[in-house]
Formats: sequence, structure tokens, C-alpha cells
Amino acid sequence: MRHRKKGRQLGRQTKHRGALFRNLVTSLLEQERIETTDAKAKEVRGFTDRMITLGKEGTLPARRRALAFLRSKAVVSKLFSDVAIRFKERSGGYTRIIKTRRRIGDAAEMVAIELVSRQEPATKKKSDARTTQPASTDVGTSS
Repeated sequence: MRHRKKGRQLGRQTKHRGALFRNLVTSLLEQERIETTDAKAKEVRGFTDRMITLGKEGTLPARRRALAFLRSKAVVSKLFSDVAIRFKERSGGYTRIIKTRRRIGDAAEMVAIELVSRQEPATKKKSDARTTQPASTDVGTSS
């Protein structure tokens, strides 16, 4: 019988799997978007949702519980000061999974898991690049 055997084993021992989940959640909260396999992303989203819920709670015991799992003071402070404020009105579903590609080596399904209200990096848009460069109209003329 398989009573109370929830979750995927991912071919790892228990402690290795726990460390993997901690590292993935820490990276996801730090960078707000990571690329990993489909199975790992589906397992990690529950842990991420729990950490964001702790951040929304905002108490000292919640901060200590988050620090015990994440083990990075910088990520915990970002979670409680920035991420939790963005999800204050949302009652769940803080992550989204987007299928991206197949991995070359073993054809594993790769996905990008990201926070729903992710802050976009400040990049220059293509339309701005086109307007700054003057277009040459005398391309085809020859005298």
C-alpha cells in the first residue's frame, strides 16, 4: 500500500531531495524565474507558495520558519519586504509554469517556473532601437 507517500522521489535520497527543493525555492525567490525540469517545478511550487504565505504573515516566528527552510538571509529579507507585499491581495497561486523546450541530452521536458507578478528587467525595447537609427532610403540607387 502507498498510504501517505505523497510527492516525487526524483531518483534521490530523502536528504538530497530536501536540499534540492531548498536550493530551487531559494533560487526562484531570488531570481523570480528559473528553468528546470517539469517534475521538479511541479514539486517546488508548493514549497514556494508556503514560503510566500509565511512572508505575507510577516511575524517573527514566520520569518524564523522561512529562514530555517531557505537558509539565506538576503532572500528571506527580500521575501518579507518585497515579494510578500506584491502578493498581499492574492490568496494563492503565486507561481506559473511555462513549457520551454526539450533538453538536448536526455529529451527531458524543460519548463520555466516564475512568480506571477514578476518584475520585468529594464531592457531596451526593439521599437526604441529602430527609432534611434535613421533609415537609409538610397539603398537601391546606383549612378
